[in-house]
Amino acid sequence: MSKADEIFVNMCRDIIDNGWSDEDCEVRPKWEDGTPAHTVKKFGVVNRYNLAEEFPILTLRPTYLKSAIDEILWIWQKKSNNIKDLNSHIWDSWAGEDGSIGKAYGYQMSVKHKYPEGEFDQVDRVLFDLKNNPYSRRIMTNIYVHQDLSEMNLYPCAYSMTFNVTGNRLNAILNQRSQDVLAANNWNVVQYAALTHMFAQVSGLEVDEFVHVIADAHIYDRHIPVIEEMIKRPQYPAPRLIINKEVKNFYDFTVDDFVLENYQKNEQIKNIPIAI
Repeated sequence: MSKADEIFVNMCRDIIDNGWSDEDCEVRPKWEDGTPAHTVKKFGVVNRYNLAEEFPILTLRPTYLKSAIDEILWIWQKKSNNIKDLNSHIWDSWAGEDGSIGKAYGYQMSVKHKYPEGEFDQVDRVLFDLKNNPYSRRIMTNIYVHQDLSEMNLYPCAYSMTFNVTGNRLNAILNQRSQDVLAANNWNVVQYAALTHMFAQVSGLEVDEFVHVIADAHIYDRHIPVIEEMIKRPQYPAPRLIINKEVKNFYDFTVDDFVLENYQKNEQIKNIPIAI
C-alpha cells in the first residue's frame, strides 16, 4: 500500500487525538459565513518520503497531478505572482484587480542577487549549484522576506527549500510555517516531490529523500468529520510517476511531461470549505 497514505493517516490521527484546540481563543481565519474557523493542531510535524521508492501521492482521495505541477511551475519556472499566468483558480481570493498577489511567491523567486560567480535569482542559483557545487551545504531558497511582507497579499506558507546531494542522489527539505492539512497537505507534498524530481533530472542526479517540516499542522473544526471518514477508506499501491526524460532544461518542463501510471484512488471529496 502507499506509504504516503500511511503517513497521512498517522499524522491526522495524531493531530485529532493528541493535538491542541484553539476553540477558546480568538482566531484570525473565518468561514464564509463569518464564523471563526477554529483548529486542532500539532507543532513541528516532520514527514519523510523516499522518492526512490514511490511517488508520494495519496490514494485516499485524488490529488490532481497536472494542476499541482502547474502551480509549482507558476512559482518556480514562470516566477510569476499573477493569477493570469495560472490555469487554476486557487489563488483568486488573494489576487487584486490586476491579478497580482503582491511581492509573494514567484515574485521572490525572480529577484536577482549578486554572488562571486555572477548574478542569479534563487531558482537559477540552485540549478547552478546542483551542477557546479553539488556537495555544497548552502543550496537553498527562502521567500519569507520580511521587508516585503507588507506588500504580499498572503504571507508564504511553504517558504523554504533546502537541497542536499549525497553521492549522486538529491534530497530536499520543504519548510512550511502553517498548513491546512485536509486542503493542502498532499497537494504540497506532490508539488515539491515533483520539483525534486525535476531538479534531479536536469542535474544528472537520482532522487532520494523528501522531508516535509510543518511548524503548525492543523485541521479545521469543519474538516474533522471529513478527515475521519477519509482515513478509513481503502488504500491502494502508489502509482508510478513517469517524466519525459528528453527534458534536460528545467525551463522546458510543461505539465504534459508528467504522467501517473496505475493511479488507483478513492473518490474525490467535493466542496471542502476553505477558511480565509
